[in-house]
Amino acid sequence: MQQDIFVGRLLPGERVIWSGQPGQGLVFLPRDIFLVPFSLMWCGFAIFWTVNATVMGAPGFFDLWGAMFVCIGLYFVVGRFLVDAWIRKGMRYALTDRRILIARPAPFSKFMAVSLSQLPNADLNERADGRGTIRFGQAASMWGGRQSMGLWSPALDATLQFLQIDDARRVFDLIQSEAARS
Repeated sequence: MQQDIFVGRLLPGERVIWSGQPGQGLVFLPRDIFLVPFSLMWCGFAIFWTVNATVMGAPGFFDLWGAMFVCIGLYFVVGRFLVDAWIRKGMRYALTDRRILIARPAPFSKFMAVSLSQLPNADLNERADGRGTIRFGQAASMWGGRQSMGLWSPALDATLQFLQIDDARRVFDLIQSEAARS
């Protein structure tokens, strides 16, 4: 059962109202409209530069330097989607009568909890099929701020969120009603 991961984390008398996990597989977000072309240009230029440095007989340092940028480019193009899907596979969410709980697996282990009485603004971004993301608090800007790896892998975003969950509107309404009680 999904909520078993939270049993040792519940406060005395706290009960789980809903538990779930993020959508599985590859996830493309609106920001990928900018990130995918950028990552393709980065990787393409890194490959071009590395191949030219090698063909021109540059010292081995240039090959290593270029290989590092090619690896970063490959992560930007493909790896970030795979890493994000892998992390989301082990993530679990719960709504209790007191808190929002999020558990992320190793190697990026993190347990996050926020009291419903201290819950920041929640935003619902819902698709036509009912799947959606509930974000707790303001999203960091793509053009600045403390984004860290969350820009490239949504599962690592510093802002608390339920990513691509099924029946998002029902969960959002549950959160709102529980927050109103606390």
